[in-house]
Amino acid sequence: MKNILIKNIGVLQTPIGKSSLKGSGQAQNAKLNNAAVLIENGKIAAIYRDGELPEKLSSDCKVIDAQNCLVTPGLVDCHTHLVFGGWRHNEIPLKLRGATYLDILKAGGGILDTVRHTREMSEDELFEKSKGFIKEMLLNGVTTVESKSGYGLNLNDELKQLRVNKRLNEETPMDVVSTFLGAHAIPPEYKGKPDEYINYLCDVVLPEVKKQNLAEFCDVFCEDSVFDVEQSRKMLLSAQKLGFKSKIHADEIEAIGGAVLAGELKAISAEHLIATDGQGIDSMAKGGVTAALLPATSFYLNKTYAPARQMIEKGIPVAIASDFNPGSCPSLNLQFAINLGYLKYRMLPEEILSAVTLNAACAINRGDSIGSIEVGKQADLVLWDAPNFEMICYRFGSNQVKTVIKKGEIIA
Repeated sequence: MKNILIKNIGVLQTPIGKSSLKGSGQAQNAKLNNAAVLIENGKIAAIYRDGELPEKLSSDCKVIDAQNCLVTPGLVDCHTHLVFGGWRHNEIPLKLRGATYLDILKAGGGILDTVRHTREMSEDELFEKSKGFIKEMLLNGVTTVESKSGYGLNLNDELKQLRVNKRLNEETPMDVVSTFLGAHAIPPEYKGKPDEYINYLCDVVLPEVKKQNLAEFCDVFCEDSVFDVEQSRKMLLSAQKLGFKSKIHADEIEAIGGAVLAGELKAISAEHLIATDGQGIDSMAKGGVTAALLPATSFYLNKTYAPARQMIEKGIPVAIASDFNPGSCPSLNLQFAINLGYLKYRMLPEEILSAVTLNAACAINRGDSIGSIEVGKQADLVLWDAPNFEMICYRFGSNQVKTVIKKGEIIA
């Protein structure tokens, strides 16, 4: 592994720390002019400012001239459904005729359509498809991604998805963090029997996922017509007893109490939160929950946007993620989510950078190693074809990434 010196950085912008930033602190970024970064053995060894450079470099050190561009931490996408079979473009005519997300799900489409295709595909086929998504994400500046299961909805196919996550983490440059989401929908074989399905997940599937060490987190889709609060509580408490950290799809369509439950269980993150009310916001703030917001999903579903400003004002750390999936957000472009964070959430550029780096890293329990450019942290960096982060928020539809460095290696 060669050492790298990145010099002539116009602006190095990064949040600082190992914990989520919240309230006014979310807008606190370090901004170093005419900076340089020395990378040794895959980690950040030194940071320089105001034209200063190391006095001596090792003979194998590669020097990169940043040519006065912006440098930030590698982006962290903390909510995706990366591994799936098929696509769902066939739903477009249904949506144009007025069918809602839940209408399509109740009719056996939506998630259940993806379940059918995912069950039909082999592990190798799913791996090759997902590997292509990883490559595209890396080119767009994402260096760490969370990937959920939830399109198998039985023991063998959930394990198949999770094994793909493990292979992606081991066989691609991307760090892939795995989440078990068996409680994503009620499968056809359990139609009308959600309690029995939750029991099956708790008694049969979760222990095997733990035994094979295939996931770090457990998530549940707490939503009208899917899993109610008590079913979600049982799922997450069972997972916590086995050592899984809790995440929850909460209040995407209706505020049925998912965000409140997230706060009560001190979940590491609550995700979506489009319909969250004041009670849910207060509970998340009290429970120290990170809000993982998904603006591209609101865009694609033509829904309202989560109350990001209210959450920030209440002291909730806000992260922004893509929610890449074949149904409600067929886009893996986190840069587009950044644009929407500015346009729709009315977040400051500094708040947005924290949301897609350090806060997102903390939402997947990685804040101690990634999410900021600091000595000792993993050398995940993006060089942008832009003078500052305001330009990243401002321009949309173009990939502004110039160079991506992952663990001290140039990968794009």
